[in-house]
Amino acid sequence: MFTSIKHLTVISRQIKTHSLSYSSLTNTLISHIEKCESITKLKQIHTQIIIHGLHQDTITISKLIAFCALSKTPDLQYAHHVFDQMPQRNKHMYNSLIRGYVNNEKPIKGLGLYKEMICFGIEPNEFTYPFVLKACAVLCGLLDGVLVHVRVVKMGFEKNVYVQNGLISVYCGCGEIRFSRKVFDDMGDRSLVTWNTMIGGYSKMGDFKEAFLLFRMMREVGGEPDDFTFVSLLSVCSQKGQEVLGRLLHSYIVTTRDRIDIYVQNAIVDMYAKCGHLETAQTFFDRMSDKNVVSWTSMVSAYAKYGLVESAKDLFYKMPLKNVVSWNSMISCYLQKGLYSEALGLYSDMFNAGLTPDETTLASVLSTCCQIGDLETGKNVHSYICSNYVTPSVTLFNSLIDMYAKCGVLDTSLSIFSEMPEKNLVSWNVMIGALALHGCGLKAVELFDSMQASGIQPDPITFMGLLSACCHSGLVDLGKYYFDQMTCVYKIPHDIEHYACMIDLFGRVGLFGEAVKLIIEMPMKPDAVVWGSLLGACRIHGNIKMGKQVLKQVLELEPYTSGIYVLVSNMFSEAKRWQDVKNIRKLMKDQGIKKSGGVSSVEVNGHVYEFMVDDQRNELSSDVYELLDQLTDHLKALRYEVEEMGCQHGISNR
Repeated sequence: MFTSIKHLTVISRQIKTHSLSYSSLTNTLISHIEKCESITKLKQIHTQIIIHGLHQDTITISKLIAFCALSKTPDLQYAHHVFDQMPQRNKHMYNSLIRGYVNNEKPIKGLGLYKEMICFGIEPNEFTYPFVLKACAVLCGLLDGVLVHVRVVKMGFEKNVYVQNGLISVYCGCGEIRFSRKVFDDMGDRSLVTWNTMIGGYSKMGDFKEAFLLFRMMREVGGEPDDFTFVSLLSVCSQKGQEVLGRLLHSYIVTTRDRIDIYVQNAIVDMYAKCGHLETAQTFFDRMSDKNVVSWTSMVSAYAKYGLVESAKDLFYKMPLKNVVSWNSMISCYLQKGLYSEALGLYSDMFNAGLTPDETTLASVLSTCCQIGDLETGKNVHSYICSNYVTPSVTLFNSLIDMYAKCGVLDTSLSIFSEMPEKNLVSWNVMIGALALHGCGLKAVELFDSMQASGIQPDPITFMGLLSACCHSGLVDLGKYYFDQMTCVYKIPHDIEHYACMIDLFGRVGLFGEAVKLIIEMPMKPDAVVWGSLLGACRIHGNIKMGKQVLKQVLELEPYTSGIYVLVSNMFSEAKRWQDVKNIRKLMKDQGIKKSGGVSSVEVNGHVYEFMVDDQRNELSSDVYELLDQLTDHLKALRYEVEEMGCQHGISNR
């Protein structure tokens, strides 16, 4: 091997004295390329290749490109640069680069090279197709996969087991499991990778029956499952809550394996947790001799999913090592339970711990900002996204639109929406919902028209936003029109939420007859939201008689909800029906129902503070109330002075 520049110089002298022929030099250089240990040494060899005019020798350069692209520490940029300098390129060069890009998570470049290869008339071989198909699978490129499949058949490689595995992987990755199964059934020779890919495809689709039937078939023909097989089967049990199947599989693994791999152990913990057996999951977790970050995160996520905040929190802070997924699970847990300040605090701790948030983290934080109206933090997250993402995902754009709208900055939401490079159905739904929230009914309708013009088909959520916009803007005729269009034109059935929205719309404008008629015509039983909408309308229009009738219906469904009693009490109070007010309050007392305390929030220096009436939770509460008392006394004194001055000038304060 070349160990130094001095060694290379010796080779150079041999060339000059003709003691080493060019063919011998080529063989020597190729031999040293194959034995090379680093890119730095390889570049020294490349220097000698150029010096001695071998930089266009296809065999030598093919070996050089292969090493650059496929070594343990590849330099794909250097490999591609060398490749670009070659006037004559061969299959080996293309195959090396394609494989290098696909294996290093750059499938688009790999697929691009394959297409270039075809354009230049260089026919791919059995070593090309498996990696090209892998690129299609990663990119979920069904059309590209089909086109590759056609070429595979045309060139006679359809019986190659590696190519067949690639085809199964593409169709599974694109959700076309029936095509995968067709390839699988036509195979004469199946490897373990074949079985695992097919079982994994069914697992991804949530088809536990076919996954386990295939597993049984595999065993019947003498196939031996491995860890990947078990992880896929446990995963589909987790998805579908198949605890019985999961337990049977667990028993099978224990009886057939001397040692259970940690990935399989983590899948077992995840299976029990997602099937609702937290105690069993915890017991198995405690017995694990080796735990990694995935093991801990699975348990934290399980407790978070079921809202057991303290258990999740306790386990989270015991974790010896945390990754982004761990932090996301805990932030999501706080968000789910309405502990918004804790969620934002954890986000700050995550930064302090030196971890980089991912899109899931940022979306959760933006959702938290929506809930408490924390515009300052939302803006900071927006700045972070702009600084760290060249092209933010459509999900992040949607979260930003929602955050600004719910924090009261509709113009910014509209600006972000209009500048988005790509919009999906969620984008349009979020923006229509934002306009509805701000009472911009006609703009929401215009946006709905633009959405259809762009080729996006609405869904039930779209109409929920549209009907809400009509409701908040009093657009009765438009509301009725779109409510009818849902079923007649778009074939979308009405959900109870759509009925509730229409009843709210009729109630707000005093069309009680229309509202009651719609309730009678509903194909499902009205829930508390439907009756609550009508009750709210009764309060707005002082319809005491109907309000009492509706109250009976609501109390049958939710007898212990304090908000209903408060709403009715206010309705009676506004109508000066004091005896009815007294009766409602007595009923609340007899039922042991207490009015929920109203919580207000104020943002100071980028931090949101929550407070209630007579709140003593803050350590500075006594100082705050002392200052309030001083301000109150000052206002009273000021009012007294103004009244005195008025009396002196003969002016009454009435």
